[in-house]
Amino acid sequence: MGRILVVDDEEGIRSFVAEALAVDGHDVATAADGREALRRLAERGFDLVLTDLKMPGLDGMEVVRRVRAEQPEVEVIVLTAHGTIDTAVEAMKLGAFDYLQKPVGSPAELRLLAGRALERRTLRAARDRESLQAPGETPLTWGDPAMVPVVEALRKVAPTHATVLLLGESGTGKEVAARAIHRWSARAAGPFVAVNGAAIAENLLESELFGHEKGAFTGAHERRRGRIELAAGGSFFLDEIGELRPELQAKLLRVLQENRFERVGGTQTLEADVRWIAATNRDLRAERDAGRFREDLYHRLAVFPIRLPPLRERREDILPLARTLLAGIGAQLGRPGLSLTAAAGRRIAAAEWRGNVRELRNALERAAILAEGTVIDEAHLWLEPGPAGPAASPAAPGPVRPLAEMERDAIQRALAETRGNRREAAQRLGIGLRTLYEKLKRYGIG
Repeated sequence: MGRILVVDDEEGIRSFVAEALAVDGHDVATAADGREALRRLAERGFDLVLTDLKMPGLDGMEVVRRVRAEQPEVEVIVLTAHGTIDTAVEAMKLGAFDYLQKPVGSPAELRLLAGRALERRTLRAARDRESLQAPGETPLTWGDPAMVPVVEALRKVAPTHATVLLLGESGTGKEVAARAIHRWSARAAGPFVAVNGAAIAENLLESELFGHEKGAFTGAHERRRGRIELAAGGSFFLDEIGELRPELQAKLLRVLQENRFERVGGTQTLEADVRWIAATNRDLRAERDAGRFREDLYHRLAVFPIRLPPLRERREDILPLARTLLAGIGAQLGRPGLSLTAAAGRRIAAAEWRGNVRELRNALERAAILAEGTVIDEAHLWLEPGPAGPAASPAAPGPVRPLAEMERDAIQRALAETRGNRREAAQRLGIGLRTLYEKLKRYGIG
């Protein structure tokens, strides 16, 4: 269903159109002239505007121009009297979806045209969200007992409207859990939009969340809708919420309290029609007690907190997860059929994985790059040292090449596969760009 504004100076036509559209369950508002229409458009967001063209004062053509200039995502249908078809065609050249001749005789025709306009708006919004969607889903668990109460809690909270706060170390699968909540909720048909508060520069994060108006700041050459707006009708997942600076915490609190917000540099109030899911690897209570996190925001978020255990507490999931990740890595590298030897599997299952899923994936990708064929052995696994000692040492003796030699070959192979693109090579190797430069210097690789 859509939010529709009907604009006409004739009360009878205005009421007829509004009532005909309300039958389909649309949220319909009305305005008696162009000025009132612009005022209503500034107060809240609409999906569709139906406007008469001939009105005293500010006419419908000016309404069309203003809507297309200031709110290009809103669809417009113009109502035109007999003899003014040329004006209606001009309105369509400005971007109106279609026109309807007055008198509007058939409510069914009116509802059909409005439905088509709203469908086009939905399709455009879906295209805007495509880059924000993850292509696949990773299972929550493969049956480890530590995950049973977690999955049970996620399933219980999913059908409700409660705000969920996911807690746990970095890389424990908080976004996977958030996607599960969305998938099991009444909003499953809507979008799932995720934002990592630590991955976006502070000066850009506000614009990413709320959007901005044209000219709001240097470089804002056009209006841009924010991630919260793109998540309308679905779920909004804000990861690393503990990283937000105090000013953004205050703005987010207002959105959570009122379900309303404005774009950066704008005055139009928009509705935040989203299911809120937040996540952090910080101890928010300690951050709150230290004055670094707002107490009122903490209580708004922690309606239903769920802790995700680290991999070392869910050992039965490690090997199935490793095989699932390895299949994806093989597809990414163009080497399907990657598998683990029994020795490699034992070593993976015994490791601490302090970096959780991210560390496991990085280790598997490095191993896949080092392996000559499709079989990954323990000699290919290059793990970070754990509390019990250097995890990089093989569990059993054998003819193993020196680690430095393997590392140098892996770097050279990654550079060759990326045609010398060092940033992409670093990503493939699972290391930082600065670290790669240090290793290039150490190994004398030009």
